[in-house]
Amino acid sequence: MRLPVLLVAGLLAGPAGAASVRVTVEGVQPGTGRVFVALCVGGLSEQFCRIGESAPASAPALGFGFSDVPPGLYAVAAYQDLDGDGRLARTPLGLPREPYGFSNGAGRGGRPDFPAAAFTLAEPGASLRIRLIQALPPR
Repeated sequence: MRLPVLLVAGLLAGPAGAASVRVTVEGVQPGTGRVFVALCVGGLSEQFCRIGESAPASAPALGFGFSDVPPGLYAVAAYQDLDGDGRLARTPLGLPREPYGFSNGAGRGGRPDFPAAAFTLAEPGASLRIRLIQALPPR
């Protein structure tokens, strides 16, 4: 899964009834790479996770915010890019090699899916915590 750092202006244009999402990512390995967080609509792949932010991994917990988001059904995906290549490193079988996490703790016991990670966003907004799962060690 690659979570791009994009802000889609059309989705964040400030419609009537907009809300905010505050995300705290815990379990960060400070001093190593960046942490990427994306707000996902309709699925957990790159095509659905187009609203994103990133920050240097400077502390064990980092805060991210999304504003003017239309109410609806969303999920949040996050990962720490330890090798600095801008994407989630994976094994040949597709298993993550870098720390990752999803809203609602989805993906802790197997492949994550959107319904397990989804939450309903209503006004004025939501506050979420995501704990990064320490993935398989790098090769």
